[in-house]
Amino acid sequence: MDKKHKIGLFGFGCVGQGLYDILEKTDFKAEIAKICVKNRQKKRSLPAECFTYDASDILEDETINLVVELIDNADEAYEIVTTALRNGKNVVTANKKMLAEHLAELLELQKTYGASLLYEGAVCGSIPIIRTLEEYYDNELLFSVSGIFNGSSNYILTKVIQENLSYETALKQAQDLGFAETDPTLDVGGFDPLYKLCIVALHAYGVVVKPTEIFNYGIQGLSPYDIQFALEKGYKLKLLASVQRISEDEVSLSVMPHFVSRGHYLYHVENEYNAAIVEAAFSSKQVFTGKGAGGHPTGSAVLSDISANRYGYKYEYRKAYAQDSTITKPFRVSQQQVQEVYLRYHDEADFELFDFIGISEKYQGTNFNYVIGTVRLKDLCQLKETLLERDIFIASTGKVVETVEKVKEEVEVLA
Repeated sequence: MDKKHKIGLFGFGCVGQGLYDILEKTDFKAEIAKICVKNRQKKRSLPAECFTYDASDILEDETINLVVELIDNADEAYEIVTTALRNGKNVVTANKKMLAEHLAELLELQKTYGASLLYEGAVCGSIPIIRTLEEYYDNELLFSVSGIFNGSSNYILTKVIQENLSYETALKQAQDLGFAETDPTLDVGGFDPLYKLCIVALHAYGVVVKPTEIFNYGIQGLSPYDIQFALEKGYKLKLLASVQRISEDEVSLSVMPHFVSRGHYLYHVENEYNAAIVEAAFSSKQVFTGKGAGGHPTGSAVLSDISANRYGYKYEYRKAYAQDSTITKPFRVSQQQVQEVYLRYHDEADFELFDFIGISEKYQGTNFNYVIGTVRLKDLCQLKETLLERDIFIASTGKVVETVEKVKEEVEVLA
């Protein structure tokens, strides 16, 4: 049923102001009744009476029928969202860290209290990937969902590869443009795409996985030697998040830099743009691209959730709750996948950390060394903290040894 929303908005930063701006410029049936913010001294573009500094003014107001949470702090966002759901209020959020860390509990709260929690804006900005997975691919057998889920790192990699900027200069540009925070660890460390991948995996395969269970490795260790390697080979570097089906009931997840060749779908996705590739058994491969951050792009995704909520829309989580369906059977997370990686190192002791199954190329130079070989994802997970402490850079070559090929063969038999 179409109804006018009376919204309680938490946060009036980039996305909050973007949403407000969009609502002002459209005929959308929604009213922002109150905006809750923390900083009393900060100058605002709206009159003081539009704001409150007390969360209860929204959470306990029975006339407010939708809570929109757009703040940065994941812990505070958790308190807001869970309180709202327990009070029977529908919620729209864009906080990917909060969602990823509490998915199991948030699923239960929605079931228990009958409230709706929507979060399209939490993953890939303006790209409607969550609802696409939830609706279009609800009964489809998926081979993989992967892509560029972080615009800040993609902007930096574009600048260092194509414009020959140093990593430090490119990072500073990203920060000046508002793509990266003063502390860029969330983006360049691969944590932002990690949180988004947890959410994608839930809707693609029905798995609830904690961020700490996934191997994520960012681009902060990138050096001129790695850029030189990419340019000599004709590659670009992309920080990719990926969830792949590797057996009948297993999926593998990772976030790490990838070398992509000219023929790759993501080769020309540049700057702050995001992209998602969905590869499926029957609908084949589809690529979605769009701006992954910013007030208006993310605000438009939030508005889409607000609009869907007007009509009583809820995620059904069919794959998470499936028990007997052949296509949507429950999956478990595995770290047994084997893939080929590029390892750049200086000391032989660094090389000896890795239990390579096979090596196809090895280079030893005056200033640096590299090796290309196959490793188990499980071993990379165990080395994660060590990798960050040493002058090492690791990236996937894109060649996965144990992958969905055998699953594809099974589907061909079904077809």
